[in-house]
Formats: sequence, structure tokens, C-alpha cells
Amino acid sequence: MFLAAVFKIVLVLALLLGLLLLWLELRHRLRPASPLRLSADGFTVERSPADLPGGYRVSGTITIRNPHPRMEVFVPELELRPTLLGRGDLAGVQLLSRVRADHPDEEGRADGYWAAYIVKGRKATSARLSLELRPGPGQDLDALLDTLWLEVLWVNYGPFGRLWRRDGILVPLRLPTPVEPATATWRAGERCAVLPVRTHLLGSLDDAEAVLRRYAGALLQPGDVLTLGETPLAVMQGRYQHPEMVTPSGLARLLCRVFHPTSSLATACGLQTLIDLVGPARVLGAWLVGTALKLVGSKGWFYRLAGEQARLIDDVTGTTPPYDQTIVLGPHQPEVFCARMAAALGVAVAVVDVNDLGRVKVLASSSGCDETLLQRALRPNPAGNANERTPVVLVRPA
Repeated sequence: MFLAAVFKIVLVLALLLGLLLLWLELRHRLRPASPLRLSADGFTVERSPADLPGGYRVSGTITIRNPHPRMEVFVPELELRPTLLGRGDLAGVQLLSRVRADHPDEEGRADGYWAAYIVKGRKATSARLSLELRPGPGQDLDALLDTLWLEVLWVNYGPFGRLWRRDGILVPLRLPTPVEPATATWRAGERCAVLPVRTHLLGSLDDAEAVLRRYAGALLQPGDVLTLGETPLAVMQGRYQHPEMVTPSGLARLLCRVFHPTSSLATACGLQTLIDLVGPARVLGAWLVGTALKLVGSKGWFYRLAGEQARLIDDVTGTTPPYDQTIVLGPHQPEVFCARMAAALGVAVAVVDVNDLGRVKVLASSSGCDETLLQRALRPNPAGNANERTPVVLVRPA
């Protein structure tokens, strides 16, 4: 009789939990959201053009696509917020920006005013961006400038309400000269040699294969293993967002408090990013099971059950500027990336996550890659965790 009563109580609790998870999932799927997506391409940098001596002219295109089959979404506002990053005081640099709409069915305004535009289902529109950088008295922009961080602030207006969007585009203004084999400074490792490879600050405008070929192509030899950090790969894939684009749910605000303060899931926006990826039911279920198993001495189950992204999300300050103001996700399909790069470059390729505490995690690697070698070579963290800009590390067996 007692066991039957206990069974009924457990059954009722399980049913209530199931209904709670179903309600959370349905609420999550029905939350206000805009289908519009922004992408950037075709950016060029002119240094000291004839009509702008000593200055820079940056131009490019952004495209706004609506993949929804029926929904029409307004874009009533769009503006630029540029930020310069460099190696000195940039206070005197003058920066002028301009947006010119390039709609497929309307004439753009010569005065630069962004008129409200409707992006219909399965349609797209675009805009041309231009920026002029003028040096102040006595300034040499070639010696000062490094990177342009260009944020696009735009409004989506439709059945979901009015949503602010904030997308960041990183435009490198200067590219470092690739190291030559004769001048490369290899570091001695445990039965291997290691070479951190310096690149420019990477972003969504970069093609990963082109980056690897430019900075490491001349150095590669048969038997080498070429490694790339998981965060640089993620930002090249455009897998980052400003916290303003994240709306924390009650679940995220509640559960984030149970994580260690240094965890990227310890903020409402950080945890909500994971919820947006895998759903609230999976996150809550993983937390319930993980907590129960932790009480009996088995740790780490939340991250196993919540999925790989639970470990890979980097919250604000988790990466180098300007991505320190964004939330960076883990890379998409790193296994596919490694296989494709290995075939293209002729050496083994791995995507890794390394820190200063000696932790080396190989997220993915191409066929035949010696992961034991990578553990030995990368344990001292040759790429560094600061602003070294060495996301690529070449490992050569002794």
C-alpha cells in the first residue's frame, strides 16, 4: 500500500515536470522574434586615396534577408556606430560615416536618410556603407590604426513588435606580413617544435582557408599539425552577438545564479544564449539531472546533457577586444571544417580550446591527427590568452 502511494506521487511529479518542460518549450518557440538576418561583404580599404591624402576610405555592403515565406518586416531605422582600434591615441582622428540604401525596387535618397522599408517574405535588400578617416594634426594613420569595429544598429518592426538589433562587423585596416620559413622562431616542446603564427584580428569578413593559406601556407611541411583556436573560428563564422540582442527569460534569470561566478553561464544573457540554442526543456532537464547526480558525487553531468555549446559559450570579457563586448558561441561543425582544411592544405588540422591552466581540449581534428602530440605541444598554451593575435599554432613532431 505504501509503495503504491509512493509510485503514484512519483508518477504525478513526473507528469507535472513533463507538462512544465512542454510549457517552457512552447513558450520559447512562440516568443517574439524577427526572421531578418544581416550579413556583410565586399569591404575594401583605400589608404591615402588621391582625394583624401593621409586618410583612409572604407566601403562595403550589408544585405538584409528575410527567409520567412510570408511575414513582411519593416526596417524603419538603420545607423552606423564605428569604433577605431589602434596602437596609440586616436583622439584627433576624424571619422565620417554614410549609409546609402540600395533597395531593389526603390531609388536611394541622395541625402543619406534611411527611409522605412518593408522587406517582404523571401526577399532581401541592401545598403552601401562608406567611411572616411582623416588624420589629426601630426598624426600618421598608418602607424596608429589597426582595426575598424563597425556596429550596425537597426530596428525590426512587425507582428513580433519593435526589436532593436545590433550587429558588429570587424574590418582590418592593416594586415601583418606573413612570417617566412627562414625567419620563423620555433619553440622547443616535448618531442616537438611549436610555432605560434600571428594574424590580423579576425572577423566575419574573413575566409578561414584564405587566412590559413596566407599566414601558414609557406611554413607547412608533411607531418605538421595545424591548429586553430575555437573562438577565432567561431567569429569567422559570424557566431557572436551583442547582449542587447538577447532577451533573458525568467528561467535564465533564475538558473544562472547556481553557476560559478566565473562561468559564462552565470549571467542571464549567457545562459539565455544556451537556451536559445538547445531549448529551455533541455537546459532545465540537464540542470535537474545534473544537480541530482552531483548530490551523490558525480559531477559534470549538466554540461554533458546540455550539449557541447554549454562549455564553449564565451560571455562578455571572455575574448579579445572588440569581441569582449559580445557573446561568442562555439564553432559550427568543426569536424567538417577540419576535414575540409586538411584536404585543402595537405596537413592534419585541429580545432582546439586551450587555456593558461594547462587544459587542452581538441574539439575536432582531421583523420590521422595525433591528439597525444597536441596535448604535449599545447599544454604550455603557446597561443596565449591575451592580445597576442596568434590564433594559429603550427606543431611539428621532433
